[in-house]
Amino acid sequence: MKNSSLLMFLIICSQLSFAQQIDRDQVLKEMELANAYFMQKWLDVGKTIITNKERPSNIWTRGVYYEGLMALHEIMPKDEYYKYALDWADFHEWGFRSGNETRNADDYCAAQTYIDLYNLQPNPEKLKNTRACMQKFLVTPQTGDWDWIDAIQMGMPVFAKMGVLEGDSRYYEKMYKMYMDTRNSIGGNGLFNEKDGLWWRDADFDPPYTEPNGEDSYWSRGNGWVIGALAKVLSIIPEGTAHEDQYKKDLEAMAEALVKVQRKDGFWNVSLHDESHFGGKELSGTALFVYGMAYGVNNGILDKEKYMPVITKAWNAMIKESLHENGFLGWVQSTGKEPKDGQPLSYEKIPDFEDYGLGCFLLAGAEVYRIQS
Repeated sequence: MKNSSLLMFLIICSQLSFAQQIDRDQVLKEMELANAYFMQKWLDVGKTIITNKERPSNIWTRGVYYEGLMALHEIMPKDEYYKYALDWADFHEWGFRSGNETRNADDYCAAQTYIDLYNLQPNPEKLKNTRACMQKFLVTPQTGDWDWIDAIQMGMPVFAKMGVLEGDSRYYEKMYKMYMDTRNSIGGNGLFNEKDGLWWRDADFDPPYTEPNGEDSYWSRGNGWVIGALAKVLSIIPEGTAHEDQYKKDLEAMAEALVKVQRKDGFWNVSLHDESHFGGKELSGTALFVYGMAYGVNNGILDKEKYMPVITKAWNAMIKESLHENGFLGWVQSTGKEPKDGQPLSYEKIPDFEDYGLGCFLLAGAEVYRIQS
């Protein structure tokens, strides 16, 4: 009896300890610091992005940033955040890089923020392009558009938002068919390995492709895009929407798999099953895992006792090891699709795009902020 009481006491103390390590006010300050760095650096929302070539500022990397900014605005609704996003949408005339005919999720990712802004101040003109772009998916038979897993995050939440906005369940059904095609069919057998609870980035990485150590290739940020998309879609669709259980089941399976491969310092490696292949901490994948897990805890999908230590360790690691005093985020892998891309990483290295890593960080922070001790 005494041993049982002692064990219970230790468990309670452990839970309190982890809760105390998440200071909600401090989380918000850290989010605002990182965001202020970016907004001050990119005062002109329409400025083109120049890396190996020049790109408009409504591409997917910037779309992900604005997803994060809107998440920050939701918990701290400052006029400057709203105006920064609104000016961006206005500059691009609420449109897409490749026009309304595009089927590329990287292009229509921007619609996630367009819809959020519309909901704050409705005006049919704002969503003229989004409606034109998305309606075509309902009347065309293709379901294999998302043949790389990043596209799940870029596109799936747009369908969920359109379903709510239009009160049209066809968007939920199309979204499900496209998701399940990626999950079970792309590349012959699908991109999700139920045995490991993780995803291959695209058909190029399906077996027999392996990492140098002989393990399957599971790219950190790619898997982050998926768990992030599942969390976001679940946060959008009404409770009881068809296929909700499938998304919850997959989020749970991924979280279970990710716990097993978290680094001792709290981060995740870029290669989830081969720590020797460009091993080292990486922020964007880590932030997306935190986002997905924190959403799961906040909404009763994941066990709080099990996942809070994982979330806390990862969030604190990002703050301690990645966030600079001026708000810059280190250890962000540049764009790519596998562990070797954008290497080597470091605390000081500036990735080719600074926007999407920040977007992931803000999504994670907003969900961590919502955790109640």
